[in-house]
Amino acid sequence: MNSTTGFVAEFRASIRDLSPAYFAMVMATGILSIGVSLLGMRAVGIGLLYLNVGIYAVLAMLSALRIAWFAPNVFNDMIDHRRAPGFFTVVAATCILGNQFLLIINSLTAAIISWGIALVLWIGLTYTVFVALTVKQRKPALDEGITGAWLLAIVATQSVALLSALVATHWQQPYRLELNFLAFSLWLWGGMFYIWMISLIFYRYTFFAFSPGDLSPPYWINMGAMAISVLVGARLVENSEAAPFLLSVLPFLKGFTVFYWATGTWWIPMLLLLGVWRHIYRRFPLRYDPSYWGAVFPLGMYTVSTLQMAKTFDLNFLLFIPRYFIFVAGSAWCLTFAGMICHLTAWLLKQHRNAAHNG
Repeated sequence: MNSTTGFVAEFRASIRDLSPAYFAMVMATGILSIGVSLLGMRAVGIGLLYLNVGIYAVLAMLSALRIAWFAPNVFNDMIDHRRAPGFFTVVAATCILGNQFLLIINSLTAAIISWGIALVLWIGLTYTVFVALTVKQRKPALDEGITGAWLLAIVATQSVALLSALVATHWQQPYRLELNFLAFSLWLWGGMFYIWMISLIFYRYTFFAFSPGDLSPPYWINMGAMAISVLVGARLVENSEAAPFLLSVLPFLKGFTVFYWATGTWWIPMLLLLGVWRHIYRRFPLRYDPSYWGAVFPLGMYTVSTLQMAKTFDLNFLLFIPRYFIFVAGSAWCLTFAGMICHLTAWLLKQHRNAAHNG
């Protein structure tokens, strides 16, 4: 086997094993870009936007190659209880990118295109994945099949709601009314879905044996799913001025938004303590894995959602949280990005050594 053939074989193997949840990198980069822009660091936000467009394009290309070369593997992932929820990251990533286009560079056209793509993907994936997982004959036990990644379905739902509500502010009636109603309906459905999922996850937490390997980074989505629900709720409250039906349920909107925020905030110390138990007490190795992007995104989303809620509800005493939390989210993003670069560098060096050996 010559060096070129060996490299192609390794590349194809990497494509075959590509995680469906890798679009969480776009989610994490996008929400950090929005956060720093809202907090006055616009140049950094624009830079992250352009970087995110590149990341999205690369991941879309790699995903297309995976579908073309390894369609059976993709199908198997879609009916696998642990890997299937990862596909919902493409929906959330597309919506977060749409939010970036509209909030940072005021591109309504790009935001609408992103919204249309995400809506189609959300409908297709929701009914493909959950119907497949329902009708399959062989299913894992609850403690083996459910993880925090299941909550990515809620994040995807709320991300479509968020972009719908944001685009609605730029459209005239009657489309504004219809988009706000869609956003409100998805927000409610996402909340109901969270109640279903978190009940099972909490049950798995407390009544099944838990090893360090079980506590994967996507468990931070426990908090992230609530954080994005807060952001949608705050956006709907803002939109209520131009949507009479939202105005009629304004106390409900405000109450549930704070309810979501309180729930998400409760999760942060819990997840930090579990992380200490995992990596310090049980000495579980800390090394790069694509799933860590699923832990970075909630940190950025909590920052943005708290900022938006504080401004919308005139809760100025909460503004200190995003001002400091943005640096936590930024540090987590930098560490994960550095880990990815080191991982890719090690892979390339390995291919170079193999080529030299074969040559």
